[in-house]
Amino acid sequence: MAGPDRTARIHRMVTPDHICPYGLKALALLKRKGFQVTDCWLEDRAQTDAFKAEHGVKTTPQIFIGETRIGGYDDLRRHFGQTVPAEGAVSYRPVIAVFAMTALAALAASYGAFGSPFTVRAAEWFIAFSMVVLAILKLQDVESFSTMFLNYDLLARRWVPYGYIYPFAEGAAGVLMIAGALTWIAAPVALFIGGVGAVSVFKAVYIDRRELKCACVGGSSKTPLGFVSLTENLMMVAMAVWMLAM
Repeated sequence: MAGPDRTARIHRMVTPDHICPYGLKALALLKRKGFQVTDCWLEDRAQTDAFKAEHGVKTTPQIFIGETRIGGYDDLRRHFGQTVPAEGAVSYRPVIAVFAMTALAALAASYGAFGSPFTVRAAEWFIAFSMVVLAILKLQDVESFSTMFLNYDLLARRWVPYGYIYPFAEGAAGVLMIAGALTWIAAPVALFIGGVGAVSVFKAVYIDRRELKCACVGGSSKTPLGFVSLTENLMMVAMAVWMLAM
């Protein structure tokens, strides 16, 4: 009995101005799966349009295994049983990435400064680094962030400019906390924005039971509003209280 066909053919755009990234991904995936791949380049718009018309498809790349057309890159992933995130699907990955990297950065900074990664300063730096990185994500598109923020923040709803000020205040407080400087400014700012944020999130999610996207990682976030945003705000409050108590 003959085994499964291990030959594949991919038709992808390769022009002086454009090399299809999904075509490269599909090619790499097929090779990882052990297929012998015939790589067919569509080298101009006319060739691409003719190929689409011939096969009745709207996009390239198009992958064939044996003589069976699989489809595009997402279709190929599904063919191999790999997940393909649905458009607009919620994801905690951005937040996990932020907190994982800021934790590692804090441990590394503590080791470099004190010879040990496990210090009180490492915990302080973790919160401060997280604030700075989250502020960077918001500052990439302040307009988009402020729009999403208005969905749930109680102060921003009463005073719209607060939605624009918030990421700058969060970033500035984080920088000052990293430096251990001007605590009399950094701690009250963090306490204020963290406190207002925590109350706003708690009301929207746990009292009003609203299903919203979290603006904590920027205006294009797919992360649901809830525990993550509440944690971000409570971290700022805890850091501020700790600094004021020291």
